[in-house]
This record gives sequence, structure tokens and C-alpha cells, in this order.
Amino acid sequence: MTNTSRRRALKTLSLSAILLCTTAGFSAIAQERTSVKIGYVVSKTGPNAGGAGITTIPNYVLWAKEVKDAGGLELPGGKRLPIEVIEYDDRSSAEEVVRATERLATQDKVDFILAPWGTGFNLAVAPLFDRFGYPQLAVSAVTDKAPQFVKRWKKSFWMLGGGHDYTEALAGVLTKAKAAGTINGKIAMISVADGFGIDLVTAARPSFKKAGLDVTYDVTYPAGTTDFTPMINEAAKGGADTFVAFSYPPETFAITQQAQVAKFNPKVMYLGVGTGFPVYGKNNGPNAEGIMSLGGIDPKNEANAAYRKRHEDVTGKAPDLWGSVITYASLQMLQEAIKRKGIDREAVSNELSTGSFKTVLGDTKMEDNQLRTLWFGGQWQNGQFVAIAPVDRPGATKPVLPKPAWQAK
Repeated sequence: MTNTSRRRALKTLSLSAILLCTTAGFSAIAQERTSVKIGYVVSKTGPNAGGAGITTIPNYVLWAKEVKDAGGLELPGGKRLPIEVIEYDDRSSAEEVVRATERLATQDKVDFILAPWGTGFNLAVAPLFDRFGYPQLAVSAVTDKAPQFVKRWKKSFWMLGGGHDYTEALAGVLTKAKAAGTINGKIAMISVADGFGIDLVTAARPSFKKAGLDVTYDVTYPAGTTDFTPMINEAAKGGADTFVAFSYPPETFAITQQAQVAKFNPKVMYLGVGTGFPVYGKNNGPNAEGIMSLGGIDPKNEANAAYRKRHEDVTGKAPDLWGSVITYASLQMLQEAIKRKGIDREAVSNELSTGSFKTVLGDTKMEDNQLRTLWFGGQWQNGQFVAIAPVDRPGATKPVLPKPAWQAK
């Protein structure tokens, strides 16, 4: 071998040694991981704060505490790592939820991102979750387009059903009430001009038409509306004895109060998000009786009752009676998927899609990245917001109609 050949061979060996050392160094760094970074962006202020502060944030707080108390997130092999939580307030701004979510991915480089609150905000960040490879467990999002979204964003998971699920359930209740002569089958309907309201009202129109129900008033209002008196008055003029509002929490509370002031007392009153909040029942007392909405719970479900107690003990507030337990279950699923697959987001996403999990909901499994075993209708009865649909699901309570007349305060 010539001197030149020997020098080239030695140089090659040296480079190989450097590469081996470098690779070993990277492995050591990976093995020396000391925490798992969890990030989320949620509405802590602004008009969405009421919903996020009931359904989403307390469950994130509860879960983080329980992980800490357990010694951290368990990884394959039994090792546990503490979680490092990074949170941002989106201030109820769609632009800010997008900016802050990108910040979590590109600057904070978190391992996993928890979903924001609200249908519109989950849709706004879905492309980012997909682009950066994060599983998106979208709990606070109702959409009939979930099957299409799953094909577009393969790591997205939609856990609250679609608009047609809820409107078909409501149409079924109303059809029986009409057949019994309890209501006249005329409906006055209003909806918020947001992803949630649009999805629900788009589903409601064909659901009601197919059921032979007559929509006499159908108006969409902008988010942030506070005065519903003109809409209530117009609804009353049309002779409808069923009033439906696909509303967000601030509007739900306002509509309830303004209907009482206007002495508008329909036989069926179905309102949107916020109806299932414990504070709704507390604030309205006997005037909450008979009011219907999405969701509901089986009050005899022991696992749900135990979860509710833990939630209140840790956060100081009761969970809502619709999405809260599903939010918590989604975190249990994520935790178990990490235990099985580690921090690899691709593997975790695949496990969420295909695996079966023990959660507070019971045995939980996705169907095409969607949760399908849900309560689609609830009603306040005797101070509890009980599930009334699907009617054939064990634990369902029979609806009580007509709604009692408003009681004077």
C-alpha cells in the first residue's frame, strides 16, 4: 500500500470514529431525557373562557396533577418521566390559537400538544397538528365532516360526534312528542355563526324536515351577540312551541334569562353549549327544569361519579355534564398510548387509532379515528342533567315534556 493510500485509509477510519462518537453522544443525550413536554393553547380569557374554563382547563389540571402524583408518565419498560407543561392563552382569538400552537411546535418543541376548546379553534389548528406530526385529540369539536378530516389529517381524532348525531336524536324526541299531541311540531331555530353553530344547523334542517317537523323561524346570529330579545319575539310570533338555539355559553345563559323576561315559555326549549354546566342548573334553579341540550350523563354510572368527585376535589369546581368526562378520557388514552409506545408521535398516533383503552368511559376504542359511543341528548330533571338519547342505550332517562312554566323569582 502506498503512503497516499495509507493516509486515505487512516483518514477514513478517523472520520468513522468521529461519527461513531457523535452518534453515541446523541444516543446518550436521548437516553438522558429528564421530562416529557406537554403544551396546550386554550381560551383563558375572552368570550370562550367560560366554556374552556369548565370543559377543558380543569381536566388538563387534574390530569397533570395525577401524572405528577404517580411519579410521571410511564414509558415502555416501566420508566417514568415527569411532565413539563407549557400553556398559552389564545384570548379567544382564532389567529392567536394558530400562532401559539405553531410556537409550541417550532420554538418550545413540545413532545405532545393538547387540543384547544371549541369547534372552530380545533379546525383552525388541525393543519398545524398535521404538519408537525402531532396527534390531535379534538374533544370540544362537533362536526359532521370528521370522516373527511380524518382522511386529510390522519393523526386527528374527533371525539364529540357530528351535528347530525345530535339533531337526529332531538328530532326523534320531538317526533314522539308531536305524535302524542304534546307539541304542535313547529320549531323556531337560531344558531351562532361559528363552526359549531353552522355544523348543527346544517344538520338540523334535513333532520327536522325528514321527521315532518316545520321550521317556522331560522336565523343565524354573529358570535358575541348579547341581545336576543328581537329573535325571541319573532320566534314567538310564528306560533312555534319548540325553540332551538345552537348557542355557545354566553348566549345560552343570556337566552335563558331574556326568554324569562319576555315571558316566552315554549313547551320545548333546547339550548347549546353551557346548558350542561353545573352553574347553569345552580343559577336557574327550578327554571332549568325540562330544558334540553347536547350531552347529558347517566347519574348511576359509578366510574363517572368517581371521576366527578376527583375533579371537584382537585380543581374546586364540578365538571360539565357533557364534554368534561370525554376530555379526561382522551387524556387517559394519550397516557396509555405513551406507556405502550413511548414518545414517538407516529407510533402513539397509530396506537390511538387502533388500540383499545380502559378509561372513565369504560372500554374505549376509536372507530375511524372517531369516538361513537356518546350521549347525544340530555335534559334537566330534578336538578340533574340526565342523558335522554340514544333512547335505547342503557342508562338513558325518559324525556319529560312539556317543559314546566317559568317560575317567578
